[in-house]
Amino acid sequence: MSSRAIAEWLDEIRGFEKAGEFFQAIDRAERGLKEHPDDRWLKHRAVLAFANAGATGEARRRYEAYGLAACSDEDIGALDARLLKDQAFAGSGAARRAHLLAAAERYHGLALRGGFASYPAVNAATLFLLAGESGRARAVAERLLPPLEEALAAGTIDYWGLATLIETLVVLGRGAEAQALLPLALAQAGGNRADLASTWRQLGRLAEAGLVDRALFEPLRPATILHYTGHIIAPPGRSGRFPATAEARVRDEIGRRLEAMRAGAGYGSLAAGADILFAEALLARGAELHVVLPFAEADFIEASVRPAGAGWVERYAACKARALSWRQATSDAHSDNDVLFGYCSRIAMGLAILQAEHLGSAAGQIAVFDGRPGGSGPAGTAADLALWRTTGLEQTIIALEPGPLESGGAAAGPAAAAPSGQPLRAMLFGDVKGFSQLNDLQIPAFVEHLLGCLAGAIKASGATIETANTWGDGIFLILPGTAEAARCALAMQAALERFDFAKAGLPDSLRLRIGGHYGPVHDVIDPIVNKRGYAGVHVTTAARIEPVTPEGCVYVTEPFAADLALSHRRDFSCDYVGLTESAKKFGAMRMFLLRRRPA
Repeated sequence: MSSRAIAEWLDEIRGFEKAGEFFQAIDRAERGLKEHPDDRWLKHRAVLAFANAGATGEARRRYEAYGLAACSDEDIGALDARLLKDQAFAGSGAARRAHLLAAAERYHGLALRGGFASYPAVNAATLFLLAGESGRARAVAERLLPPLEEALAAGTIDYWGLATLIETLVVLGRGAEAQALLPLALAQAGGNRADLASTWRQLGRLAEAGLVDRALFEPLRPATILHYTGHIIAPPGRSGRFPATAEARVRDEIGRRLEAMRAGAGYGSLAAGADILFAEALLARGAELHVVLPFAEADFIEASVRPAGAGWVERYAACKARALSWRQATSDAHSDNDVLFGYCSRIAMGLAILQAEHLGSAAGQIAVFDGRPGGSGPAGTAADLALWRTTGLEQTIIALEPGPLESGGAAAGPAAAAPSGQPLRAMLFGDVKGFSQLNDLQIPAFVEHLLGCLAGAIKASGATIETANTWGDGIFLILPGTAEAARCALAMQAALERFDFAKAGLPDSLRLRIGGHYGPVHDVIDPIVNKRGYAGVHVTTAARIEPVTPEGCVYVTEPFAADLALSHRRDFSCDYVGLTESAKKFGAMRMFLLRRRPA
């Protein structure tokens, strides 16, 4: 098949950037580079997309690996300053100020070299101000202001010119004048969520430093990212938690609530009833739709769509055709296992929080709910609402009046199941790169000292290990949840960074790589060793990640990242690193670099 032109790839990447879909932008940039590996502009967009997604370390690594530092183009040169700026905001104390000053100097040099171009100049002004160099900040801003005001008066200013003018006025302490320009800036943005998010973040940094009131710029806040959930609708003439007679009222109420919440995107499933009504309303207002199904699509349609009537199957197909993204939480068939429904909801909730975090916007949940308590299982609207409440984020409920319920049937949603043989667990696979190069005399030292060091780190992390196994340099751990797994994995990496290789008589080239996954597993008794263990396709998935993980890193899958965002977003972050081809041709998976958040 013939390759696509570079311009086509760049247009598609910019389209995803405009929508704030940085993960998709990264995927397209990487695909474009496979066809055009030497193109500097595809490299530029790839690094920029990683930076926009918050993956600063990966963006810096690729900037160096691609050789972009040698490029003389201003836009490419500005990437170095952008990455220095991102490093500053990820740090604290003296290191933060040092990076702020380094980035400010880099931007200032680019501005002077390019005839005092507005983009590097305004960044220099803001960063000097944040670094405590108010005199230098004012000098840069005062030089930058006149041409911007001339462009405004002449009516030739575009969105980025307005954004630069607003930021320049803020640096000069003229916040009221900056605020007065917001209606024009919003009109110029034309709904470009990524541009608005960038401006919101930049002004937010000045607000966090106490240099301006964030409330002045509330109109620039990116649209809310929602998780939606609710009851399956009953077929006409049947009773249920969501009777068909309530559809019109609920549909109208959904539209009003989405408008009030400024919904820009929604993540959820696509069952008949509330899910499809939310999806249709999101699409009608031009918002993004991201669909997550719990298991195989054909089974999902039969279990959660068709029982409400054939018309709902057609509406399902119409929504799917217009969805910006579509995922299956598992590839499994439907097995009356409510854990899969709960797993699907956890992923959708976490993805909404991740997307909001990358855009600098708010995350919220909206539900259609009859107020009845759910069953004892992990699935259903009541369970979704209870789980979301643990995040402390906004929650909106569209109430249904409780009515008589018929026994069984899809109208009541997934039934509470007996205790499942597929609990949700976090899985870690690790190995030590360079182990195969050790000679036989070094193996005892490796086991005693290096594996002993890792064992100590596991114990010190406080993680509950349900199953552990090793073979050679391989480590396999099963833990109850993603937070414990994250602490354990990062503790092992930190311990090996401090390890004294010379004292142990081992080469200092040994490096640990760890892959993590989260999903439903089978709790079994291994008849060979007569011990409890876990098995299933998700265990295999976890095993395929570690071999493609760079040494010294912890890579986790999208379900792991989503669950961690849902439960412990203040403690950890997961930086997207792209669509990574897993080992042994197991398929491509979205991978994230796990790290702790700075205190």
